[in-house]
Amino acid sequence: MAAALHAADARSTLEAQLWRFMRSRRSSGGHRSGTSTSRSTTIVADDMAVVASRLKGRIMTTLHSGDGSGDDDLRRFREADKIAALPGQPGGVDFDQYGGRVTVDADRGRALFYYFVEAPRHEAASKPLLLWLNGGPGCSSLGYGAMEEIGPFRVNNDSKTLCTNKHAWNNVANVIFLESPAGVGFSYSNTSSDYESSGDEKTANDAYLFLINWLERFPEYKGRPFYISGESYAGHYAPQLAVTILLLNAHNNSKTIINLQGILVGNPLLDNYWNSKGLIDYFWSHGVMSDEVFENVSRNCGYSNNPDTDDSASSSCTDAWHVFDKGEIDPYNIYAPVCVDTPQGAYYPSSYLPGYDPCSDRYTSGYLNHPEVQSSFHARPTNWSLCVNLTWKDAPDSMVPTLIWLISKGLPVWIFSGDFDAICPLPATRYSIGDLGLHITTPWRPWTAQNEVGGYVQQYTGGFTFLSVRGAGHAVASFQPERALVLVNSFLKGELPPNAEE
Repeated sequence: MAAALHAADARSTLEAQLWRFMRSRRSSGGHRSGTSTSRSTTIVADDMAVVASRLKGRIMTTLHSGDGSGDDDLRRFREADKIAALPGQPGGVDFDQYGGRVTVDADRGRALFYYFVEAPRHEAASKPLLLWLNGGPGCSSLGYGAMEEIGPFRVNNDSKTLCTNKHAWNNVANVIFLESPAGVGFSYSNTSSDYESSGDEKTANDAYLFLINWLERFPEYKGRPFYISGESYAGHYAPQLAVTILLLNAHNNSKTIINLQGILVGNPLLDNYWNSKGLIDYFWSHGVMSDEVFENVSRNCGYSNNPDTDDSASSSCTDAWHVFDKGEIDPYNIYAPVCVDTPQGAYYPSSYLPGYDPCSDRYTSGYLNHPEVQSSFHARPTNWSLCVNLTWKDAPDSMVPTLIWLISKGLPVWIFSGDFDAICPLPATRYSIGDLGLHITTPWRPWTAQNEVGGYVQQYTGGFTFLSVRGAGHAVASFQPERALVLVNSFLKGELPPNAEE
């Protein structure tokens, strides 16, 4: 029986998770590492042997665990994972889908749940493999990524039926949605202390072990071009998993060489200091914060002086923030409607925004808690929630050194930002990019989707690419699904998105 874990409040899950995490990092009293020469806790040149040694035993154990080690066992597990149909799904589905769990630590009974959606059957063999990771940390890639963003279906407001997402990313790739780390969604551990020791390093290790075991179950994807994508705290997850893959590919301790071709992360948390500064800059520049509060927070939290000095854990900083009142808006899209609760327990959107429903979290939670839905996904019966509260043990203050290392290895790194998000806002990402110390190769220019500006793009030495998505919030594909599809298609082709004016 999997150990129990406390679920976050479903009515404010995403906002609560990242706010809670950012506050915890501030209260820890850590200071910003600040420059591109800072050392990431993830990488130095000698880490190759360390990473390989740490995972070697677990690689062999998980490959020969109860998930099956022979070809017949693997075929049996794969067939057992195949989803005949999800309850309430629309007709005309022309792709295969799978759901199940993969053991990543047999001794502790830790397993990660995945939902895999192939491209249309006549195209699946020619399309790359893409892994999607939602952040939090502690939020579900199945609930957010698959059901509200880039998956093939969206949940209707009856919480029982699904509709087609015509801009799903399995139009251009075979997509794995991974619920990570253990404790999130349908992923679990039989050892309760695992939930008290979550962190960046263990999450990257488990995700790597998941991948090599999953590839044994789906061997036709071995050697297939592979990409990592995600949003928010995936600004940590994706680069760190990429590092682990590249180090172990080079060390060759596993027979499985993962053909990693790039990472794509939206509205990422990259640097604690710059994200906090970017957040107040965004609130002020978009008319949500007054001049007086902006000046007071900037002065007391250390954002107006030396950027190497972070006073965000001080009591004066906390007091300055307490004066700020953003009102009943969604900071993940400051221009979007919100979901309104009534005293009777009902809820409804505060206003209408074409293609977006702020109450989607309720529909998704209702759907994924139906026993027949959980059974169709081949998940353990679970009190499923969009996010859970995990005790987080390790996280670098800045991912900038990690990105520099990846770029130096020739890995394409693309970062995109929905320009209506205040939580991991576009200015914060720009500040972090400045720390990379790269030269511009393609100046800032518009890119288009359906004959209008979809956003703006700039490219740098080493192929590093930064894009904005116009009119999108934190979960870009929830607000601008067509623009998100244009973006990922360009990324997979290795081409900048088109500009119709050229």
